[in-house]
Amino acid sequence: MTQGIIIKALSGFYYIESDGVIYQTRARGVFRKRGQSPLVGDVVEFESSNLQEGTLTKILPRKNAIVRPPVANVDVGIIVMSAVEPEFSTHLVDRFLVYLEGLNVKPVIMITKTDLLDVAGMSRLVDIKARYEKIGYPVYSGQEVMKDKAPLLESLRGEKVIFLGQSGVGKSTLLNEMIPDLNQETGEISNALGRGRHTTRHVSLHEIEGVWIADTPGFSTVDFMEIEKEDLPHLFPEFVEVEHECKFRECSHQHEPNCAVIAGVESGDIWQERYDHYLNFYEELDQRKPVYKRKK
Repeated sequence: MTQGIIIKALSGFYYIESDGVIYQTRARGVFRKRGQSPLVGDVVEFESSNLQEGTLTKILPRKNAIVRPPVANVDVGIIVMSAVEPEFSTHLVDRFLVYLEGLNVKPVIMITKTDLLDVAGMSRLVDIKARYEKIGYPVYSGQEVMKDKAPLLESLRGEKVIFLGQSGVGKSTLLNEMIPDLNQETGEISNALGRGRHTTRHVSLHEIEGVWIADTPGFSTVDFMEIEKEDLPHLFPEFVEVEHECKFRECSHQHEPNCAVIAGVESGDIWQERYDHYLNFYEELDQRKPVYKRKK
């Protein structure tokens, strides 16, 4: 059997890249019977006598799988946020960060439209950038990447990458710059909704200088359906760094005595705004109604 990566799924066909050659395949019916669905990004085995009539025979174990967009084995998630129009939101950034941490995906933050900021707005953004970088999250300027994408690509070499973020933040424009000849539509901001129209219709992987980049549909937020409240403290790296100093092993970092995270917030070592978002997310998960799966 030959191995390869699914780089596009369209109309029942799976396009597999193997050693620089792309094969058009269909999946065996056994996947449907098992309730399995091949995803872009899957490493698979297939057989083919020519480039147009291959058969996808096996999906190898996945590192992770994302529903929106449907991509598997993602290494890096680039969270694209605009400085304005729509307004920059640390709350939304932190939702994306928790979502990616829960999937074992390395987050990167990219901020667009910084040229539209006034002096006060730029000062706030510089402070936010420093705070996220202190935690360990790389922060890039969309304008700088548009001028020179080489440093970003070099840092991502060998990785499978997705772009996340609201529509209207300039994600399609960035992808057009990152992926030559992509020619995505760039959506205009919807004044009525305060966010952009969805412009990307399907998912494909593009290999650019050793980096696999997915062109993904924009969406405004993510849910935490796969995250339990007990897991949430472990998805904030700055909490993980000090949690061994907490009095209780399974500290929720909310009301327990001798909590290192609360002490860090009070001393200013841990960002108050991030901690407030943590409390919001924890309450959201605590109040979530249980989902009961129907037995087959």
